[in-house]
Amino acid sequence: MSDFLITGGTLINEGTRTQDDLLISNGRIHSIGPNLSAPPNAKVMDASGMLILPGLIDDQVHFREPGLTHKACIHTESKAAVAGGVTTFFEMPNVSPPTLSMDRIEEKCAIAKQDSLANYAFFLGASNENLENVKSADPSKIAGVKVFMGSSTGNMLVDEESVLEGIFRNAPTIIATHCEDTPTILANEELARQEFGETVPFSEHGKIRSREACLKSSTMAVELAKRENAKLHVLHITTEEELQLFEAGNNRITAEACVHHLWFEDLSYSTLGSLIKCNPAIKKASDRDAIRNAVADGRISILATDHAPHTWEEKQGNYFNAPSGLPLIQHTLLLMLEMCEQECFTIETVVERACHAPARLFQVEERGYLREGYWADIVIVDPTKHTTVEKTELFSKCQWSPFPHMTFTNLIEATIVSGEIAYQKGQINIACRGKRVNFSNLRR
Repeated sequence: MSDFLITGGTLINEGTRTQDDLLISNGRIHSIGPNLSAPPNAKVMDASGMLILPGLIDDQVHFREPGLTHKACIHTESKAAVAGGVTTFFEMPNVSPPTLSMDRIEEKCAIAKQDSLANYAFFLGASNENLENVKSADPSKIAGVKVFMGSSTGNMLVDEESVLEGIFRNAPTIIATHCEDTPTILANEELARQEFGETVPFSEHGKIRSREACLKSSTMAVELAKRENAKLHVLHITTEEELQLFEAGNNRITAEACVHHLWFEDLSYSTLGSLIKCNPAIKKASDRDAIRNAVADGRISILATDHAPHTWEEKQGNYFNAPSGLPLIQHTLLLMLEMCEQECFTIETVVERACHAPARLFQVEERGYLREGYWADIVIVDPTKHTTVEKTELFSKCQWSPFPHMTFTNLIEATIVSGEIAYQKGQINIACRGKRVNFSNLRR
C-alpha cells in the first residue's frame, strides 16, 4: 500500500472548509495541515481547485447477492459505489436466502472480502420466526437489524405484534425500518384495479402505496421505540406528514431521506414510468420540498440511496409486474451536489448527513470523517467539470439509470477506499478491496 500526499484542495469536514493537505500512510490519514511535505517515495496528487470530502457511507443498498445476481452483485455494485464517491455501504437482508442469521452475515462478508471495492457491512434481517437470532446477534459484526414493518419486497414481512415488540425490546443494535402498512396498500390496489383493470398507470403508484400507509406504519414504529426504549432509524421518508415524528438532535429516533425522493415528484412518472417505481413511492412535489427542508434543518439525519437495481427487461412490465427499485449509487453524491447548486442545502450539510451522521449513528469505528488516524476514505470532487450520464459509463450490472443523458455540474475526480485509490479519472482500480466495517461493541 503506497503512501501519497493530496495537495491544494479544499477540505469540507465537520462543518468547516480549510485549505489543507492530506498525507496518507498505511491506509490511514497520517497528517492534515497546510504545506505538508511528501515523504520519500510518496506519490503526490494535485487537487488544486477541487473539493475533498470524507467518503460517503450509504446505509441502505441492495446489491442482490446471494441469489439474485442476474440483477446485480457485490462486485459490480461496489464498482458503481466507488465511482460515485461511496466508500462504505451497508447492505440489506432481502436476498435469497434472506440474511436472517449470523451465519448468513458471515457468508456475505466472505463474498465481500473477495469481491468488494468498497468497505462493507450487512444488516441482519428480522422475520416472524427469527427473534432468537436477533437477540443473540453480535452487535460488533452487523450494521443493524432491518425490519420490514408492514411491507416487504423480499418476503420478510414482520407483522406479528408480539414479535415486533420482542425485536424492539431486545435488538442489540439500532433497528432500521421500512414502514408501509400492507392492508392499506392492498385496499388501494383493489380500488386501482376496479378503476383501471390490469393497466394501472404508474402515476397511481403514490396513491396505492399511499401517504396514509407510510404514516400509519412510521407512527407505529416510533411509538414502539419509545415504549421499549429502542434505538430506531426510519428509512426513506416520503411524506411531509411523517416529518412531524422526528426532531433535530434526537439520536434515539432518527429518519433518513433517499436521493430519488429528494429529486423526483409525482409528475416524473409521466416520462419515467416504471424506472422510478420504488417502495415507498415517490409522492408529491410538496412532499419532496418538505423533505429537502428537513434535511437542511436536521429532522432528517441521514442521506442515502436505497440503491436497488433490476434488469431493464424486468422494468418493462406493466404496473403489477414491474419490480420496485432503481439504481442510484453511482450518481448519489452528484445528485446531492446538484441540490446544493439549487440551494436546497449546503455541501457542509451533505457531508454531515451522508458521512458524519451514518458513522456516528451506527457507531462506525474510524471512518466517516477526515481525521488524523482514521482510515483514509476520501472522495475528490472537481466542481469545474461536468458529468453526463451515458450508458457506456455505467458500472451497475443492470446498465441503466433513471437519469439518462442528464448532465451534473460536478465530477467525481477520485475515490480512495481505506488508503487505496479505487477510482480515478473515470477508471476503476479493479485490484482495490475494501475492508469490513468495525462497530462499537456497546450499541443499544
